[in-house]
Amino acid sequence: FIHLNNIHYDFFFLSVSFQEKETLMTVRLEEGMVLDCLCPWDGNFSMVSWTKVPNKSPLAVFHPEFGTDYSTLYKDRVQFLRMTHMDGSISIRNVTHQDIGLYLCSVQTFPQGPWTRSLQVEDLDEPPEEVDTTDTPAPELISVDLELEAEQSSNVTIVCNRQLNSSVYQVILEKMLHQQPWVIIGVCKKVEGGLVSEDYSDKGRVDCEDSLDVSLSLTHVGHEDQGFYRCSFSTDAGLQVTTVQLTVTAPGWFSLSLYMRYIYIGASVAGLLLVIIILILALRHRYAKLNIYKQKII
Repeated sequence: FIHLNNIHYDFFFLSVSFQEKETLMTVRLEEGMVLDCLCPWDGNFSMVSWTKVPNKSPLAVFHPEFGTDYSTLYKDRVQFLRMTHMDGSISIRNVTHQDIGLYLCSVQTFPQGPWTRSLQVEDLDEPPEEVDTTDTPAPELISVDLELEAEQSSNVTIVCNRQLNSSVYQVILEKMLHQQPWVIIGVCKKVEGGLVSEDYSDKGRVDCEDSLDVSLSLTHVGHEDQGFYRCSFSTDAGLQVTTVQLTVTAPGWFSLSLYMRYIYIGASVAGLLLVIIILILALRHRYAKLNIYKQKII
């Protein structure tokens, strides 16, 4: 994504909107390359996260109070520079051609709200490949773990549960609506035995359990809430990602999936009743034959 889009931000009941257009920055692939992400305004720096398209989860996250967290491929390779208190820039060492691609930086601030930047890392020593401008870029392929349907103006709760029995120390909740970039809307983290939660959502409420299972409660949902929601669990066994797709339907809309679910339930109940009836008839027939046999003996 080259241009920033209109992002509505709400933090502690204060809403701010910010819109900016910028050109895509190009960075040379080289050892120790710096990906610049300096927020242009002053304020309270809450958190910064870096994502490499099309990967789902952040490759690096920095929080002024809770420190840093890195994905496995970037651990010991990425360093946050922090030249100023609004600086989310990083440097990458031990680079390879696998580091070529599009990077997204997302800075969470208060009270202005989030600020994002896109950077393209290229090997400028090689001639650029010819690009067919008539083809549109392929959309990000998203693997969905759970599909939810909600009627417009109703309430819905999106729940993310960790998949494996492992120790979780941080969860990041993000949303991607209408093909926009992923935006962080909540963070849950264990700090010194206590639970710390941060709610960046502009609609609804993010809840964190002691087990670090996360839920997002949305009220009066509309088509603007339709899209993908994902939870990235940082565990001692590695990164676990759960993705939920929310579809918002008009009131009274016929849901084929819900209809088929009722069909399956009805067929299962009918099959169970048929088995019970067959067993009863078989037992009665056997009991009748047993009585006839006894009478013959007598």
